[in-house]
Amino acid sequence: MVHASYDCNQGCPVEAALEVIGGKWKGVILYHLLSETMRFNELRRVMPEITQRMLTKQLRELEADNLVLRKVYPEVPPKVEYSMTAYGKTLEPVIHSLREWGTEYLQRAEQA
Repeated sequence: MVHASYDCNQGCPVEAALEVIGGKWKGVILYHLLSETMRFNELRRVMPEITQRMLTKQLRELEADNLVLRKVYPEVPPKVEYSMTAYGKTLEPVIHSLREWGTEYLQRAEQA
């Protein structure tokens, strides 16, 4: 996916990263694909609140950014699997850090 050219201060790499993995669903999709290859409906089951249209859109964007690999098997009915690319797996420490931070945030919110 082609993104805007960033010609600004030191915050721009963060902005670029958030443009690629930000939003409500991309991080969750990447988190689930870190541990295993999944089919479309398996992803829908672990994220019941996402619509089919949104999941398709997010997967296509992640694939265009070379973070997710879509593998189609020549079968009837068609079988499609999604997995992390080697480049996508470089996000693993970031995703785990976000999970840890989110867990702590939710615990603090409960106590408040």
